[in-house]
Amino acid sequence: MLYWGATDSMETNSRSLAKALSYRLFGSLSTALIVYVIRGDASIAIGAGAADSVIKLGLYYLHERLWQYVPFGRAKPPEYEI
Repeated sequence: MLYWGATDSMETNSRSLAKALSYRLFGSLSTALIVYVIRGDASIAIGAGAADSVIKLGLYYLHERLWQYVPFGRAKPPEYEI
């Protein structure tokens, strides 16, 4: 059984990156759609979506990696095992 602090229970770098990519795809598409609705210019909307993706992808990845060190919400190991 794995407990908090065990290396097997931690997210891998590649899993964090895959999660960040899929999350940013949805986020950047919504940003581009909002900009397009407001401005009516597809090139500006695509540029805003691309910039949003690059900046927030890096921030999300960093956020994911930092949370590996936060014990909040994780199961605590038992005090002893038989």
